[in-house]
Amino acid sequence: MCEACPIIDWAEELPTIRSFTAARVDADMTDHIVWYDRYTSDLKPFVGGKNASLGEMMQAELPVPPGFAVTTLAYEQLWSSKALVDDINGLLRSIDHDDPAANRKVSEEIRSRIEQVPVAEAVAADITRAYRALSDHCGVEDVPVAVRSSATAEDLPDASFAGQQDTYLWITGAEAVVDHVRQCWSSLFTDRAIAYRHTMGYLHHKIAMSVGVQKMVDPVCSGVAFTLNPTNGDRSQVAIDSSWGLGEAVVSGEVTPDNFLVDKVLREVMKREISDKGVEYRLTDSGTVEKTEITGDRRTQPSVTDEQLVAVAILARRAEKHYNCPQDVEWALDRHLPDGENVVMLQSRPETVWSRKETKKVSSGGYDAMSSIVATLVSPLHNKDDNSEPDAG
Repeated sequence: MCEACPIIDWAEELPTIRSFTAARVDADMTDHIVWYDRYTSDLKPFVGGKNASLGEMMQAELPVPPGFAVTTLAYEQLWSSKALVDDINGLLRSIDHDDPAANRKVSEEIRSRIEQVPVAEAVAADITRAYRALSDHCGVEDVPVAVRSSATAEDLPDASFAGQQDTYLWITGAEAVVDHVRQCWSSLFTDRAIAYRHTMGYLHHKIAMSVGVQKMVDPVCSGVAFTLNPTNGDRSQVAIDSSWGLGEAVVSGEVTPDNFLVDKVLREVMKREISDKGVEYRLTDSGTVEKTEITGDRRTQPSVTDEQLVAVAILARRAEKHYNCPQDVEWALDRHLPDGENVVMLQSRPETVWSRKETKKVSSGGYDAMSSIVATLVSPLHNKDDNSEPDAG
């Protein structure tokens, strides 16, 4: 048992975001909301690792889908209730860490207790206003969004919290967004997260939760781009994989992606391998995912035009310059954005294929990233009643 563990103590005084951003505050910024396009590095402690990364990419003028972070200060409003603190502490102390089944049961009870607590009125109002502003910005009433966990634990150098918190995809409506923010908060107490913190010796109240709310992308095509050629390390080229739709057909092995090499300086396509792409996964009007057969000439047409390839290569190169190292970029072509503005970046991370000095076909190095794209864009396939998934961290 864990009778002696100090569990939660929220009595210490917390700074406010306004004390950090007095010169930048406007009508859209509150203690509870940070817009990605207004992110600055001093806000990182309030938005967690994932939101900080998205904010940094947007500040670098990379084409990231718009959105905002619900800050850790909103999460900390939960613990103003002494009754809740006492309940959660009692449940945490009851855990036998040698009994995983009991751990799961306690986790479910903790999460249920948190999700029964009404979101503070000021927090709910700020989230609602921000969501409506995002919908207005996108020109879509109740724009579909991803509601993503972004825990401060992601910043710890000696730990890996990947997959321990939740993400909810294709959420619409302000009330649903508020509810799923609260579910992200409760996911700090998944059985995996509780057990991991116990093993690593982290106090539960030292890790807080921010939540990202970001416009979803409905891709015509999607893919990955490496800012070097993974077969030989040539940094004068950008290697790009692309496939129709959401990328699930590539991950499942049903389709081989198209493969291209683009010269960074000349901005010309130097090599192209076009596959026979028989199927794609697309979103329906109801927000579910369906597998569609591709017929006719489109099967053997490039899934991305030369102009779009150059646009992908340019944004990948911009990410490389910003981060000052070769990048592995996830991208998509959003069908709802106008031509010339529809290539968006989903994520950028340091490239690792060449650093491991593995010689392999370019597209084979992108499969893991294509899996990440699917996780970013698609709720669990063929299950419209469950739009949650473990957060990739």
